[in-house]
Amino acid sequence: MENKSLTALVSAFSRAYHAENNGIKIFDDQIARQLLTDEEYANISSNMSQAIAFFQPEFVGSKEQALRSIVDQQLSPSPIGRAAFAEQALELATTLGARQYLIFAAGYDTFAYRQPKWATNLQIFEIDHPFTAADKCRRVLSLDMNAPSNLHCISADFHETDWQNLVLACPAFNPSLISFSSLLGISYYLPKDVFKYFLSTIASLLPSGSSIVFDYPDEHTFTSQAGERTQKQVMMAARAGEPMQASYCYDELEQMLASVNFLIYRHLTPAEITTELFQTYNENQPAHKITAFDNVNYCLAVKS
Repeated sequence: MENKSLTALVSAFSRAYHAENNGIKIFDDQIARQLLTDEEYANISSNMSQAIAFFQPEFVGSKEQALRSIVDQQLSPSPIGRAAFAEQALELATTLGARQYLIFAAGYDTFAYRQPKWATNLQIFEIDHPFTAADKCRRVLSLDMNAPSNLHCISADFHETDWQNLVLACPAFNPSLISFSSLLGISYYLPKDVFKYFLSTIASLLPSGSSIVFDYPDEHTFTSQAGERTQKQVMMAARAGEPMQASYCYDELEQMLASVNFLIYRHLTPAEITTELFQTYNENQPAHKITAFDNVNYCLAVKS
């Protein structure tokens, strides 16, 4: 779990760097930087700038330019893209009656602390492994930030078969209310049968009309057809002891979701992500364009 916490910290770093270094943003997370110590931020910056030799061996430039290139090309596209997609979908869901927001594997997500006015009617549940949840709580307390009254933190190990009972035991959770669930960054690291069971368990917690949002690797991820960034990401994940476990073609995913009573409502490929979510930023930052990560799709599904 320490490795997974590190992964979450790097994700927070990428959101913080993007917010601090751009006037026009794909996703604006002004709080992420506060959750990182100066030492952590400096260490991640240093490590990532040194990684330029692996990710972009042809690169020539300063350490600062190397860091910017690594963040824009390798680190940021997935965390900021999927976060933007999820929160746009969440806003629409609230207008359609969603009253609960479940953030699975919440990591260092900051939505509860920067929630807009349209979220005031939501009950927000951050659900994560006890190790990461405790570390997040410690960081928030050190900032002397007041926890929003509509935020509820649930420590749960998704490897345990009865983790859903911890959600049901939370006094604020109401299984009869239409809900929106975020499952970002999860599908990569679970075998297909485990991910299907995870989806099935979530479906059992929520009423019809509830929705889920997640990102997933496509069927070319583990093949020679994968983009260069993807091939290197797969290598790095394996070296870090967190090997990617599965990839999906659209038809397979559609059938899996249908088997647990979810129907796909929106689906974006990398090209569509770049066009729909990154275009305004890219038009204003032609020297630092960001493209959606190769072989990663976004999906929004609704329980029938």
